[in-house]
Amino acid sequence: MVVGTAVMMRANSLVRAERLSPGLDLPLNPSGAVGGDCSPKKNFVFVINPKGANGKTGKEWKKIQPYLREMLSRNCNMHELSTTGPFHAAEITRDAIREGADAVIAVGGDGTLNEVVNGFFEAGKPVSLYGPETGRSTALGLIPMGTGSDFIRTFGWRNDPREAIERIAKGTRSRIDVGVVSGGSGEPRYFINVASLHLSGKAAFYASKYKRFGNLCYVFGALRAFYGHRDQNLRIKVDDGDWELFEKITTICIGNAKFYGGGMKITPAASPTSGDLQVVIFQEFKWYDFLFKLHKLYNGSHISERNVFVKSVQGIQVAVEGSIDGVYVESDGEHVGFLPRRFSVMPSSLEMFV
Repeated sequence: MVVGTAVMMRANSLVRAERLSPGLDLPLNPSGAVGGDCSPKKNFVFVINPKGANGKTGKEWKKIQPYLREMLSRNCNMHELSTTGPFHAAEITRDAIREGADAVIAVGGDGTLNEVVNGFFEAGKPVSLYGPETGRSTALGLIPMGTGSDFIRTFGWRNDPREAIERIAKGTRSRIDVGVVSGGSGEPRYFINVASLHLSGKAAFYASKYKRFGNLCYVFGALRAFYGHRDQNLRIKVDDGDWELFEKITTICIGNAKFYGGGMKITPAASPTSGDLQVVIFQEFKWYDFLFKLHKLYNGSHISERNVFVKSVQGIQVAVEGSIDGVYVESDGEHVGFLPRRFSVMPSSLEMFV
């Protein structure tokens, strides 16, 4: 399956790359060189969700291509690959890394970025073509063109594709942390921004149904999640501590970065270079609390509220207390299942253009 996908990727990348770099006919290969040893150019794979933001991503991508060629074509072979369905971006990324890509660049919003990040890992381990002794690795890049683009806010970056291309062309890389959601029946899921559960997990699930409304999808998702919502008693274990019972939990957010939900500074002390996660637990928050304290959620001052508990952790386990309905879990806005789950951090596990 992997071999077949890789072959398909080579064929598609050549056809699509010609639209970006006329005359290019050199595939990726496992040696990390292009066309043998005759070219110093690096291989950059661009993963695009053309249907993202109600088709806006595909249109904006076409507009930005001349500037992309101007900034990168001299030093890079550029391979454009479009996603065709859920989690296709992760498959493309894994194949690109195995075939020697120097960088995989997500073109789209936080959803596309999340899938590409997940493609850097498999079976709980990084996907890597090069051994650690070579000093080489595939870098992550981002050209934001999505609905929310919350991750870039932590770095103070604008939602500007040209600015992002200039950042990639500059070539400065830094290692960042990645969060992990594990404990379900399937593979671990990875997040680069924020994971959450219960009310916000349910809101993210419903927000995905309203993406055609742009940033309003988060409002509609939250309203739908509040319908029939009940606070729950949950058992929580922080790092290697003991299990503790937390009563009447409304929602829990676990941040590797600061923002989610279209600009809410939900985990204000989180940083993807800190080596830990910031956990924010809301207890007994009513719909009117979120309404009247909405400004605090956007500026990060909600952590001073009496019914908000905050802690920095390297790992946290959350389970239901008693027999209750499924408690929703999401990571980077994507529904990943229900409790129980473990959330942990992999420090400095990803290299990114910054």
